Amino acid sequence: MAEHFFSPCPRGLETALAAELEGLGARQVQAVPGGVGWQGDWTACQRANLESRIATRVLWRVGQGRYRAEVDIYKLAYSVTWAKWFTADDTIRIHVTAQKSPLKSLEFITLRVKDAVCDHFRTVSGRRPSVDTANPAVRIHVFLTADMVTLYVDTSGEALYKRGYKPAAVEAPLKENLAAGILRLSGWQPGEALVDPMCGSGTFLIEAALMALDVAPGLGRKFAFERFRHHDRSAWTAVRAAAERRRQAPRVLPVFGSDIVGEWVRRSRLNLEAAGLADCVRLDRADVLERMPPAAEGVMVANPPYGVRIGEAEELAAFYPRLGDALKRNWGGWRCYLFTADIQLPKLIGLKASRRTPLFNGALECRLYEYRMVAGSNRSRDAAPASS
Repeated sequence: MAEHFFSPCPRGLETALAAELEGLGARQVQAVPGGVGWQGDWTACQRANLESRIATRVLWRVGQGRYRAEVDIYKLAYSVTWAKWFTADDTIRIHVTAQKSPLKSLEFITLRVKDAVCDHFRTVSGRRPSVDTANPAVRIHVFLTADMVTLYVDTSGEALYKRGYKPAAVEAPLKENLAAGILRLSGWQPGEALVDPMCGSGTFLIEAALMALDVAPGLGRKFAFERFRHHDRSAWTAVRAAAERRRQAPRVLPVFGSDIVGEWVRRSRLNLEAAGLADCVRLDRADVLERMPPAAEGVMVANPPYGVRIGEAEELAAFYPRLGDALKRNWGGWRCYLFTADIQLPKLIGLKASRRTPLFNGALECRLYEYRMVAGSNRSRDAAPASS
């Protein structure tokens, strides 16, 4: 029997996620702003958690109905058969989001859904689960529209961009699933040269190496569905084993990273080591304005810094024209992708973007600019820019 799921993702990557999920066995796939709704069996759910590079979570729909007041939401939440899937010993957390809901307080809705779940358990077993907002065993998501409420159980646990290898001390400005999605949008293929000349903590480099070696991004972590009462351990063992068999041994890849800041190069190296990829990617300390490409053609991708403190904006205004000059001078034959929230970059870089893709880094609206550098010419290939 097909179950209904919803996988949120960074806004702007919905179409890429839909294609990825279809490749993992999802059916009736529908991209909507902020994610993808789909149907599938539990094997497809397990594969989506283990292998999706773009999804943020896999949410399992367990209830849906119309509402006019808070009591309607309570009644629906009470009617769901929670005790079939987890026990009163499992801690819970309720997440509520809404679009155009007439109800005023999401905090009150959160409280009412928590009461409904706990009352359900009291009726069934005489005991109720506790709330743990920091590290719950079960996350319950509630989504409200103007007149519909949908209840989901999170099958992922920690967000899927937490691959399970990065040292916790390194907080990257770019989430792993956003980096993976940007690589997909670039059209980069394993075997093609890839350079990140402003590599920061190495997120693009690690995601590219995982793709090149066909390493499922979730192989190093656990998932919430593994604790469900109806979890099929033998099916899950088979899904993991199949992914392990496809995993290629580490080897030197045409993937290169550099940064002008030595500390970021060090962090990239630490993260690559933690992911078991230290021997796959070549790292150097270098200035993006001076470094040369390692091949005649390939993909360059970067997330340049953007000014958030006084003084930085002026420095970047001077940097962008020099970056454009360096790309024209040194990177002929390459497809160059710059991901930024800074609206000054396209105005000052002196290059004509062949494509501009709106993307969101959390709540921050950004653009991915594509510059196709023509070999033997001091300009980027002319193309009508897409709407920004």
